[in-house]
Amino acid sequence: MVVVAPRQTQAGWHPVLFLVCLCVLSLVAPSVFDNVYAGELHGIEFSHDVEFSARLTWRKGKRSSKAQLFVKRDRYRIEHLAGIKTDLGYATVTIVRLDKQKVWYILSQRRLVMSVPLTTDHILPLSVRLEGEVARMRIGDAMVGKQAATLYDVRVDRNGHQETYYEWVDESRQLLLKLVSQDRDWSVEYDRVIQSKQPDYFFETPLGYRKIEATEKQVEEG
Repeated sequence: MVVVAPRQTQAGWHPVLFLVCLCVLSLVAPSVFDNVYAGELHGIEFSHDVEFSARLTWRKGKRSSKAQLFVKRDRYRIEHLAGIKTDLGYATVTIVRLDKQKVWYILSQRRLVMSVPLTTDHILPLSVRLEGEVARMRIGDAMVGKQAATLYDVRVDRNGHQETYYEWVDESRQLLLKLVSQDRDWSVEYDRVIQSKQPDYFFETPLGYRKIEATEKQVEEG
């Protein structure tokens, strides 16, 4: 699925999504998360107190990108350090709304919001327990930046396809800090995690912006 593509200075990224936008990414903005969380869109459960900000880094092969992430239960905001290129221009912010089943790309220079349907590719891996997890082995103590963590070897099974990950967990706060696929050259990392209340307006479209509804097919074809 090709919804957006990062600037050429980002070595050809096309998601993060992230998400983005982790961004969206074979690196299309949505593909940046590469189906790490492939659960059903309906029925996903979120803790009522999950609110934090963090620096988001995603990587696929030699390509990597960074963003500032804000999470408030079933929604998150990704502020890209480099713009995400869409057919309508560069988006500096991606807002993912699982409650509305929508993803909004904010094109500030054009005062425009491009809205696309939510897919599993847009969903960030935020839970310590991975979707389809079948086995977990503790490796030992580790560090993610300056943050102490516990390193695990985790195996998941999705529709008969098995994949293994290294997972770094902040045990005291039960936060996922880093996830690395052992089978693919892919990773996502949350650094400088600060648990705090996030303002509601972070996850709304800016006032006065025109909104355009776009299907994935329309976006792909331009």
